[in-house]
Amino acid sequence: MTERRPSPLQNRVDPFGALVAAPARGTLMGNRGGRFHRDDGTLGARRFVSRAWISCALCFKGRRRSVWGAGYTELFFLDEATALAAGHRPCFECRRAAANAFRDAAFAAPVSAPQMDDALHAERRAPKRALASAEAEALPDGAMIAATIGAGAQAFLRLDGAFRRWSFEGYGPAREAPAGPLLLLTPPTALAALRRAYRPALHPSAGRDRA
Repeated sequence: MTERRPSPLQNRVDPFGALVAAPARGTLMGNRGGRFHRDDGTLGARRFVSRAWISCALCFKGRRRSVWGAGYTELFFLDEATALAAGHRPCFECRRAAANAFRDAAFAAPVSAPQMDDALHAERRAPKRALASAEAEALPDGAMIAATIGAGAQAFLRLDGAFRRWSFEGYGPAREAPAGPLLLLTPPTALAALRRAYRPALHPSAGRDRA
């Protein structure tokens, strides 16, 4: 008798980079360099294979995949702002235009994909930076912060001079910056790209297709 896999799989990525079992569908797929799921559709302690954490298009050249099959561990994101906050970059195969735009905006000199991955990997390992309210207000569109609300931390998207609370289903209404203490989730490389007008694809609940 074939053992049933859990449903939903633990393959939704939140802005903190955690992998969660959530039924909501995302707008981007991605991976962390290879396979780290088990045959029964569960995870062990590993959360990545290599430093190449990428975000991908859901559809590309008609390819069809069996999610968490024999290949790499497919992950899913609400949108690109979520993927960037979690430390992923655009894929150079299925999202080449976005990957080139991200690289050109994030780095002052030409860099290779492995060099980008090294920079992002170091940032993922570093502690999250605390933010003052004034700093949060000065963040570019597409950046994400975290605030402690109740018993846990909640992520917020900066967009059009306001903040929108993140969830796996989408964003909440525009509001003022949450009360501190605040943490910056979007890593420095991605933040530099956003400051230089990189425009991440956003979930429709944000109110527009792009930041």
